Amino acid sequence: MAKRCGVTGKGVLTGNNVSHANNKTRRRFLPNLQETSLMSETLGRMVRLRLTTNGIRTIEFHGGLDAFLVRTPAAKLGPKVAAIKKAVMGRLSAKSSS
Repeated sequence: MAKRCGVTGKGVLTGNNVSHANNKTRRRFLPNLQETSLMSETLGRMVRLRLTTNGIRTIEFHGGLDAFLVRTPAAKLGPKVAAIKKAVMGRLSAKSSS
Protein backbone atom coordinates (compact mmCIF):
# COMPACT_ATOMS: atom_id res chain seq x y z
CA MET A 1 0.00 0.00 0.00
CA ALA A 2 1.47 3.31 -1.07
CA LYS A 3 2.33 5.84 1.62
CA ARG A 4 0.75 8.74 -0.26
CA CYS A 5 -2.28 10.89 0.48
CA GLY A 6 -4.98 10.80 -2.21
CA VAL A 7 -5.99 14.41 -1.61
CA THR A 8 -2.82 16.38 -0.94
CA GLY A 9 -0.32 14.08 -2.67
CA LYS A 10 2.03 14.12 0.31
CA GLY A 11 4.37 11.15 0.37
CA VAL A 12 7.56 9.81 1.91
CA LEU A 13 10.54 12.17 2.14
CA THR A 14 14.12 11.15 2.90
CA GLY A 15 16.84 12.82 4.89
CA ASN A 16 19.56 12.20 7.45
CA ASN A 17 19.71 11.47 11.15
CA VAL A 18 22.59 13.59 12.40
CA SER A 19 24.17 12.53 15.69
CA HIS A 20 25.98 14.76 18.16
CA ALA A 21 29.25 13.49 16.63
CA ASN A 22 27.90 14.62 13.21
CA ASN A 23 27.51 11.04 11.91
CA LYS A 24 24.87 10.89 9.20
CA THR A 25 22.57 7.93 8.56
CA ARG A 26 19.69 7.86 6.09
CA ARG A 27 16.12 7.99 7.37
CA ARG A 28 12.57 8.34 6.05
CA PHE A 29 10.00 10.95 7.00
CA LEU A 30 6.59 9.26 6.70
CA PRO A 31 3.35 11.21 6.15
CA ASN A 32 0.74 11.15 8.92
CA LEU A 33 -1.69 8.84 7.11
CA GLN A 34 -4.97 7.91 8.75
CA GLU A 35 -7.55 5.35 7.60
CA THR A 36 -10.77 7.35 7.66
CA SER A 37 -14.38 6.93 6.57
CA LEU A 38 -16.09 9.96 5.05
CA MET A 39 -19.80 10.23 4.28
CA SER A 40 -20.80 10.98 0.70
CA GLU A 41 -24.36 12.32 0.67
CA THR A 42 -24.56 12.04 -3.12
CA LEU A 43 -23.57 8.36 -3.15
CA GLY A 44 -25.43 7.64 0.09
CA ARG A 45 -22.60 5.63 1.65
CA MET A 46 -19.40 5.87 3.62
CA VAL A 47 -16.14 6.01 1.64
CA ARG A 48 -12.94 4.66 3.21
CA LEU A 49 -9.73 6.52 2.33
CA ARG A 50 -6.14 6.75 3.55
CA LEU A 51 -5.57 10.48 3.98
CA THR A 52 -3.14 12.70 5.81
CA THR A 53 -4.53 14.76 8.66
CA ASN A 54 -3.99 17.83 6.48
CA GLY A 55 -6.10 16.22 3.74
CA ILE A 56 -8.91 15.49 6.21
CA ARG A 57 -8.85 19.11 7.37
CA THR A 58 -8.95 20.30 3.74
CA ILE A 59 -12.06 18.21 3.03
CA GLU A 60 -13.78 19.47 6.18
CA PHE A 61 -12.88 23.07 5.31
CA HIS A 62 -14.60 22.77 1.92
CA GLY A 63 -17.81 21.46 3.53
CA GLY A 64 -17.51 17.69 3.19
CA LEU A 65 -16.35 15.12 0.68
CA ASP A 66 -18.86 15.90 -2.08
CA ALA A 67 -18.28 19.66 -1.96
CA PHE A 68 -14.51 19.13 -2.05
CA LEU A 69 -14.68 16.75 -5.02
CA VAL A 70 -16.92 19.07 -7.07
CA ARG A 71 -14.46 21.97 -6.66
CA THR A 72 -11.21 20.04 -7.23
CA PRO A 73 -9.95 19.02 -10.71
CA ALA A 74 -9.49 15.26 -11.15
CA ALA A 75 -5.87 15.78 -12.27
CA LYS A 76 -4.95 16.95 -8.74
CA LEU A 77 -6.42 13.85 -7.05
CA GLY A 78 -5.07 10.36 -6.54
CA PRO A 79 -6.53 7.51 -8.62
CA LYS A 80 -8.88 6.18 -5.93
CA VAL A 81 -10.22 9.64 -5.05
CA ALA A 82 -10.57 10.49 -8.76
CA ALA A 83 -12.74 7.39 -9.22
CA ILE A 84 -14.94 8.51 -6.34
CA LYS A 85 -15.18 11.97 -7.93
CA LYS A 86 -16.29 10.39 -11.22
CA ALA A 87 -19.03 8.44 -9.41
CA VAL A 88 -20.20 11.56 -7.53
CA MET A 89 -20.26 13.71 -10.69
CA GLY A 90 -22.18 11.00 -12.56
CA ARG A 91 -24.76 10.78 -9.80
CA LEU A 92 -25.08 14.60 -9.65
CA SER A 93 -25.57 14.88 -13.41
CA ALA A 94 -28.21 12.11 -13.33
CA LYS A 95 -30.10 13.94 -10.56
CA SER A 96 -29.96 17.29 -12.39
CA SER A 97 -31.21 15.84 -15.70
CA SER A 98 -34.25 14.15 -14.13
